[in-house]
Amino acid sequence: MQRSSTPTDAARRGRQARGGRGIPGERAMLTAMGVDAVGSGMYVPFSLVFFHHITGLSFTVVGAVLTAVGLVGMAALPLAGTAVDRYGARRVQLLLYGVRGTGFALYPFATTLPAFAAVALFTAFGDRAFPAVQQSWIGEVAAGVDRDRLQAASRALRNGGLGAGALLASLAISLAGGSGFTIAAWLNAASFGLAALLVRGIRPAGAVNGSATGAGKSASGQAQGGQAQSGRAPGGVAGRSAARGCRGAAQQAASGYRTVLRDRAFLGLTGANLLTALGYSALPVMFPLFIVGRLGLPQALTGAAFTLNTVLCAVGGVAVAGIVRRRGARRTRAAALGAVLFASAFAGLALLGTVRPHAGWVLPVGLFALVVLYTLGETVHSPSSGTLAVAAAPSALRGRYMATYQLSWSLASTLAPSLFTALNAADPRLPWLLLTGTALSAAALLVRLEKRLPADAVRLTSPAPVAASVPSAVLTPAPASSAQAPGPTDREGAPVGTPARTA
Repeated sequence: MQRSSTPTDAARRGRQARGGRGIPGERAMLTAMGVDAVGSGMYVPFSLVFFHHITGLSFTVVGAVLTAVGLVGMAALPLAGTAVDRYGARRVQLLLYGVRGTGFALYPFATTLPAFAAVALFTAFGDRAFPAVQQSWIGEVAAGVDRDRLQAASRALRNGGLGAGALLASLAISLAGGSGFTIAAWLNAASFGLAALLVRGIRPAGAVNGSATGAGKSASGQAQGGQAQSGRAPGGVAGRSAARGCRGAAQQAASGYRTVLRDRAFLGLTGANLLTALGYSALPVMFPLFIVGRLGLPQALTGAAFTLNTVLCAVGGVAVAGIVRRRGARRTRAAALGAVLFASAFAGLALLGTVRPHAGWVLPVGLFALVVLYTLGETVHSPSSGTLAVAAAPSALRGRYMATYQLSWSLASTLAPSLFTALNAADPRLPWLLLTGTALSAAALLVRLEKRLPADAVRLTSPAPVAASVPSAVLTPAPASSAQAPGPTDREGAPVGTPARTA
């Protein structure tokens, strides 16, 4: 059989020639990420103070409520994963923008404990589920190196937006006083609305009837199309192969989370991320305690460390990820390298807390050097680990897979405050030694999983949008001797390793 060239093929070759740049709606997508981050930055640094000011509740009560609703909010992740697989990531993402925007618009009116708890719980469902849905959205609109590039850009925008939002909120509070907290909450709600408008206009390339459909439904429809195609074509080898692959995707979608739980390689990947995600929580939780308590440095250096990390991630994140991509590093090894850099920084902080040199300039210089090393580990690890998880997930179950993976982030951020403060009370060096061990364990686990994960997930592949529904191949008769058995397929159901034949 011969497969004639289609406009989709030509567009794909054009994107490859441009190095993967040219995803439909990419600018709007990145702008939405930036707007979301700026709005969140206006609220996140002041959350405890904001709720204390609005409700009059103590910081202890506010913290307890936020912790409780955060844990309960994790229950939204499995539901969001199922919804993504059924309805598509874009629709679920728009719904979550609405949930988060409504929650923040209502916060200034939640002046009693029951009202505050109810609004916080409602908003927590959206906040906990959103990262997994956005990862699935990236998986729908991009593939190969484009996923890595978008992942790096989203991380950089997130850091830059949070920093810019924090500055805007500080300005609003300084000018408007207590009313500035209300302004910050409403501006955050407005940012979710604007981001939703931007995302609403984006369509995955080739979407059916102008919208993305659920992977399970898409798989069933493609299987039927494959059967019809196999009936038309002499021999029908390609059609039957496509039908079998699509029926397998439909069966995966029907099995739900049972398939995820049977995927030991992916569960191992999620476990490795949990070990590394504890390190991401070190900056907001451990640095303030360590800098002032153990090192005896001024409180102002805590803010300076945050600022340095944010600026370096925003400015250098995309560049560092680009270097990793151009060198053709395997995603597993790039993520492992990032974990090793984390471990080096944590070990250095434990050493700095032990030696505590008396020279006035040595401590601050050593601290900021280790912050730079920590940030380098973040910029290397984050894009590779995120796209590794997206690529390792079958398209029919990407929502459920990403929801499972996101549990590692949620669990780490929930455990970190109590775990780190308990260890810090015993010895301020213990948290850093623990994080050194978890980071090194994560790196070893990632390398060990390399052979068990799908090859197209481990290695960078040529970019192509995977959410597009590819038009039926135009088949023309060919000599029977030229027919070939179907080759292997990747996790997206596309053939790999077999070049297109020409007349």
